[in-house]
Amino acid sequence: METKERILAGAEELFNKHGIKRITMDEIAQHLSVSKKTIYQFFDKKDDLVDACCKIVMGKRECEFEKIQDEAKDAVEEMINAMKHMSAMFSKMNPNLFYDLQKFYPKTWKAFREFKEQHMMGIIEKNLKAGIKQQLYRADIPVKTLAALRMYEVELGMNPDVFPPDKFNHVQVQVALLNHFLYGICTLKGHKLVNKYLQVKEEE
Repeated sequence: METKERILAGAEELFNKHGIKRITMDEIAQHLSVSKKTIYQFFDKKDDLVDACCKIVMGKRECEFEKIQDEAKDAVEEMINAMKHMSAMFSKMNPNLFYDLQKFYPKTWKAFREFKEQHMMGIIEKNLKAGIKQQLYRADIPVKTLAALRMYEVELGMNPDVFPPDKFNHVQVQVALLNHFLYGICTLKGHKLVNKYLQVKEEE
């Protein structure tokens, strides 16, 4: 791995574990066993490093969710598999990460929001339209409205002001939000499929 890639990978690891704000360039250098001068050969300041890390992560996430979409048997399975994938990511992520990004790195946060609106919302809209066609989601749902709702639910679940990490497990919060969303948009056929995938047994 080249030096720049090592720096980005090491910084991402620390940001995920501790959040962004509390990690210094000195700590990143120490973590990678390189001099701070080496890091500054590639990144003028921490903001540039955060921005570069975010762009790499966004690219990876887009590919991962497109792969999930391509491999799912139906829209419900896609939504649940996407949540399982996100849960695995969130379990390794400090809940303050998104808060730090929003509060202290507005340029990168703006790029992240644009990425979600241009790419991730499109993936969700495609899922909702497929679910309607497959008669798993109700035909009367407002696709664009609910795509935006689903996207911002994820962000809401990571907000420490709404779900303080000392009171809530952020992975469990995300699962609860998705389940609430899915049961709300599903037809009876879709509802039964959700129960099947989640291995939930209900009395008729």
